[in-house]
Amino acid sequence: MPAQFRNIAIIAHVDHGKTTLVDALLWQSGTFRENQKVAERVMDSNALERERGITILAKNTAVWFQGVKINIVDTPGHADFGGEVERTLQMVDGVLLLVDAAEGPLPQTRFVMAKALALGLKPVVVINKIDRSDARPAEVLDEVYDLFIDLDADEDQLEFPVLYTDARKGVAHRELGDGSRDLRPLFETILETLPPPSGTPDAPLQVLVTNLDYNEYVGRLAVGRVVSGRLRAGAPVGVAGEDGVRTARAAVVYTHEGLERVEVDETVAGDIVAVAGLEELGIGDTLVDPAEPRPLPRIRVEEPTMSMVFSVNTSPLGGREGRYVTSRQIRERLEKEVLHNVSLQLEILDPDAFQVKGRGELQLAVLIETMRREGYELSVSRPEILVRDRDGARHEPVELAVIDVPDEFVGTVTQKMAARRGKIVQMEATGHGRTRLEFRVPSRGLIGIRSEFLTDTRGTGILNRILDGYAPWQGPIQGRGAGALVSDRRGRTTAYALFNLQARGVLFVGSGVEVYEGMIVGEHSRDNDLDVNVTREKKLTNIRAAGSDEALRVVPAREMTLDRALEWVDTDELVEVTPASVRLRKRVLPANQRPKTRRAEG
Repeated sequence: MPAQFRNIAIIAHVDHGKTTLVDALLWQSGTFRENQKVAERVMDSNALERERGITILAKNTAVWFQGVKINIVDTPGHADFGGEVERTLQMVDGVLLLVDAAEGPLPQTRFVMAKALALGLKPVVVINKIDRSDARPAEVLDEVYDLFIDLDADEDQLEFPVLYTDARKGVAHRELGDGSRDLRPLFETILETLPPPSGTPDAPLQVLVTNLDYNEYVGRLAVGRVVSGRLRAGAPVGVAGEDGVRTARAAVVYTHEGLERVEVDETVAGDIVAVAGLEELGIGDTLVDPAEPRPLPRIRVEEPTMSMVFSVNTSPLGGREGRYVTSRQIRERLEKEVLHNVSLQLEILDPDAFQVKGRGELQLAVLIETMRREGYELSVSRPEILVRDRDGARHEPVELAVIDVPDEFVGTVTQKMAARRGKIVQMEATGHGRTRLEFRVPSRGLIGIRSEFLTDTRGTGILNRILDGYAPWQGPIQGRGAGALVSDRRGRTTAYALFNLQARGVLFVGSGVEVYEGMIVGEHSRDNDLDVNVTREKKLTNIRAAGSDEALRVVPAREMTLDRALEWVDTDELVEVTPASVRLRKRVLPANQRPKTRRAEG
């Protein structure tokens, strides 16, 4: 029976075509009918995933080919979502490594592939986007071999099959230009190369829980792979957790057919299932035979490297726009998130402040944006790195930053990275007037770099990063060079006041916006903070002067999105996040109390 299954994960860097290829596999396997209306990137079901163009949550689907059920797991490509990756790789026996025919293997490819090879998974290499004008499939294949050797792949893993695809057209070739018109070569290679599950239906039950989901009709769902045995709906099962084994009942059992969950009476070793009726269950637990419990090793994830403090919004405008604004509601939401996301950790600092530890800025920004869309209102601090003590010395996380820029910006980028304690590791010309640079740089040196990097390279640079271990503390790194323009009173901004202030820096607010004392309204052109009056109105007189009625031309304000605000904010500032607004503010709002606070901290 297990020979009728193949469980595979698709691994790729961000934007290399992973989700597009899954779309094509679903269409060509007959999962979708010809006249069925289905959105593109169906696996990116999350609104944030569609907007950002990345996969955040690992999801699985199933297709049939020649009587074999192929369970496909679409994994995130970004290292910040490594917790998702480490969970889902436990469910599969092989991986599909998808690499862009022009860009080649990049940091996130390295990160996920290292995890897969360490688990002994069998790879199939797919070189995608062969239709690109700058495609270089032969060189990219050599880079893939170099990557595998660098990651200590064994001889069996190095004997991988290679296919060349154009995911948008739904075409796969065993050899370039072999005349194939569909993805049949890829389906056949999966069946020929990747091993079937090793478990047997007659052995004692073992189901490793790798994810938790929720259904409004049946409640909590435990998602995982049946490693061995049979799982029957309504049958008693043992739940092996960290504190022993307890007995429960599998009320409903689901398996996957295409994108749908289908209720079944029984499923066997090799399939990926969802089980309802099991409360108080955690990721990493094992469903076992109550008469013969054999728990599987728990899922282990890497420690977080970055933290932020989530707190109640205490600004004068707090509570107006959010639906959930109390510390109890924020705490319950964070506790629920930590339950589902094994790579996040929560520490309660006081009744109104909670420290959330994660893998990186992007992971934490996605959590904040998700909460914001759900109606939560809160304040968040600047991201801070988490240091470790080793042999009495302070060590900090260090990342490998891979930068692809036009040749003309190499000098600018090198100078900026050096100021952030970055050390150049490799530099090579990739052709077409572009250069690839690799830097080893402390994680805190990369906080807030993205917007500055895009400005320096005029939007043409590509920056990718991945955790590269820990190193001794690298010394001080210069923070934001500019100060803040801070409102000194409450009211509404006026065009007259903004017109007279725009020479002092870059404004974050336009005319008619409600502000309060301590709210940041712009970036100062100098390195110190400046308290300003943005509500001042023009004095009216009965004397008319030449030119007095000319229209005031105010430069459009810089829109501070959540990502940009988290990059810009400093240690003595907070980001105020509501469903309708993103504002910046000082921690201490009254201007006459801020110097005292600075002295106390100093």
